[in-house]
Amino acid sequence: MTLEQITDNIRGKVGSHSPLAAIIKFDFGDDGVVRIDGKASPTVVDNANTDADCTVKVSKENFMQIADGSLNPQMAFMMGKLRVEGDMSLALQLGSILG
Repeated sequence: MTLEQITDNIRGKVGSHSPLAAIIKFDFGDDGVVRIDGKASPTVVDNANTDADCTVKVSKENFMQIADGSLNPQMAFMMGKLRVEGDMSLALQLGSILG
């Protein structure tokens, strides 16, 4: 799956009104980023690599496994496959966006 496909998929799940009034960024390293700006109205989902309230660092492959349910996000965190920088409470609420 390409970065553009992941971005479009997240945009479809989030819709125009994110339940989180925060900026959340998924950092896939060399594969790019997906940013959800829940502070904007309507919500913006793009690939801008700007400051965020919460950054989730994960490989694109592990992100896709989390998204399809084959990798538990808590296990990925404990195994070091996923790192969170910034507001951890926002990361814990991502299920409401991505679920």
